[in-house]
Amino acid sequence: MALESTGSYSSLMSNKNVITPLRYLVPGAERPIYFASRGGADAALKIGARFEDREVLVRDARQLDPPAALARQGFTLLPQITSVVDFYALETVRARYDAEIVELVLSATGAADARVFDHTLRSDSRDVRGQRSTREPATVIHNDYTNASARKRLSDVLAPEAAERRLQRRFAIINVWRSIDRPVIASPLACCDAATLAAADLVASERRARERIGELELVTWNPAHQWYYYPEMTRNEVLLIKTFDSDAQAGATRSIHTAFSNPLAPPDAPARESIESRLFIFY
Repeated sequence: MALESTGSYSSLMSNKNVITPLRYLVPGAERPIYFASRGGADAALKIGARFEDREVLVRDARQLDPPAALARQGFTLLPQITSVVDFYALETVRARYDAEIVELVLSATGAADARVFDHTLRSDSRDVRGQRSTREPATVIHNDYTNASARKRLSDVLAPEAAERRLQRRFAIINVWRSIDRPVIASPLACCDAATLAAADLVASERRARERIGELELVTWNPAHQWYYYPEMTRNEVLLIKTFDSDAQAGATRSIHTAFSNPLAPPDAPARESIESRLFIFY
């Protein structure tokens, strides 16, 4: 039975908790360097560091009661029906999609204002990446920003006077992640409960891309980490991930995350096709 013909995956994936390897940084003397890929069939992670796979339990976050929240766990799932039909033609409707996710994030966070500054398309299919010039899923545990690079990114995006004004008050960065086609089966995204993360687990690492040099955080093994994912996310659901918060008293200030190979996915599971959008939110 081909998955495409059923329209439903629930009967095939009734037990949603999984035990699977996640990739942690091995501590070393040298500063890790993460080389961001350019889109295409051969797009692949390249990192100047050593990693180790650790078998972990990744729980079904849909079963959490109360549900995961940005302020506690650093991530949450929300419903949202998007008006975008073809995300590969996003530039033609970008203003409309930006407005959709700004409205959603402001409602979810209580922030006063928001600014979308990045969209990234990914797929775990070499063929899809080749056809669409998209990037690969990030399969090492990471957080997108350090305290320093979050502030630097704000200064890069905004005009100097606006950036200086925003830096005087609380701001955060939210990643809005969703499927752009069929439910995500084979390469879902796992997020770690921020309350189980220790500062010592985080290693500031250089991130080199064609257009700029920045920083992100890679993560060393800690058995206290508690991992979650949302099985079978559809294009009408969005995962919000807090990747930075300038207010250290605000609860979760970041949520480490990674794509992983789902052991419950059948061999003919559809390719993952996803978009992540990053927003500054201002209080």
